[in-house]
Amino acid sequence: MSRVALLGNSDLVIYNFRREIVERLIQDGHEVYILIPKLVHKEFFENLGCKVYITPIDRRGTNPITDYKLYRLYIKLFKEIKPDIIYTYTIKCSVYGGMAARKLHIPQIANITGLGSGAVRSRLFQLIYDNMYRIGVKHSVCTFYQNSANEEYCLKHGIVGKKHRLLPGSGVNLEHFELLPYPDDSEVHFLYVSRIMKEKGADEYLELAKAIHKDYPNTVFHVLGFCEEAYQDLLQKYSDEGIIVYHGMQDDMMAFQKISHCTIHPSFYAEGMSNVCLESSSAGRPVITTNNPGCYETVEHGVTGFVVPMKDTACLIETVRKFLDMSYEEKKQMGLAARKRMEEMFDRNIVVEAYMSESSEYINKR
Repeated sequence: MSRVALLGNSDLVIYNFRREIVERLIQDGHEVYILIPKLVHKEFFENLGCKVYITPIDRRGTNPITDYKLYRLYIKLFKEIKPDIIYTYTIKCSVYGGMAARKLHIPQIANITGLGSGAVRSRLFQLIYDNMYRIGVKHSVCTFYQNSANEEYCLKHGIVGKKHRLLPGSGVNLEHFELLPYPDDSEVHFLYVSRIMKEKGADEYLELAKAIHKDYPNTVFHVLGFCEEAYQDLLQKYSDEGIIVYHGMQDDMMAFQKISHCTIHPSFYAEGMSNVCLESSSAGRPVITTNNPGCYETVEHGVTGFVVPMKDTACLIETVRKFLDMSYEEKKQMGLAARKRMEEMFDRNIVVEAYMSESSEYINKR
């Protein structure tokens, strides 16, 4: 029996996007340790038989003393757990977990889940960000990338371990995000599912909703996700005016996919692979997104949805008008094509098998 430790900055990262990996490891008889800052899905992990350790992480902080404490904590826990291999997700886990693993000669598999907020900040910040990642994954036995643009960037800047592979993002659980019947279109419902922030296209979506709802009163624009402070007043204003319906944070996404006709994801954030697009497509919903890496790969333009230029509100509005002018059957067939694309290219089992393959040398040695 081997021991595998998963490091993340939230148990939601593990629960929502890696639990199939955890379940496979448990099924194969391995011990699984989860190192996360906060435990939300305690019962789920306990029922699986995982052992959970709380590792406080200041996700956006830049205090070197705080980060050094995290590094020392990882060393302490690795000495206690004695993992045969670690899987790291997000930058601080990959950097400080990777450094601790290297010191103790523990193999690491790193997953570059996107270049994150660092990629949209200053050049100096980006240099620091890149250097941290470079140090963290330098000795990983395999580094996974979630889109080809990230892979190309990381290889160019030396953010790579001993081996690297491209994954279809985190993949999508085709059973959970099952194909849903396409709803009747007496009203047409659009979904925006994301943190409400500038880089996720919040401004473009709100302007879109304002323009379209005026000309197409049978449309409903839903907003789901945590609202950044900068958008709270604007979101309230649009809600009061009936332009959008804001639902806050939601756990049951399928309840909203059932009523949805299309998901709109106007992101220019440095994505890994947009789970919003994958999950909506898997449910049989057309997706309108941007030509942003990690977004455009999820859509076949004109077949499973539409791809528009980043930050181009006028083009986004025109594209939604085009979608609304499609017949009901055309919209439905677009959703079915989206589901087929997920089955062929983005099944999460592809990701699970990649992890098992790259880990086999280390987890099957006992």
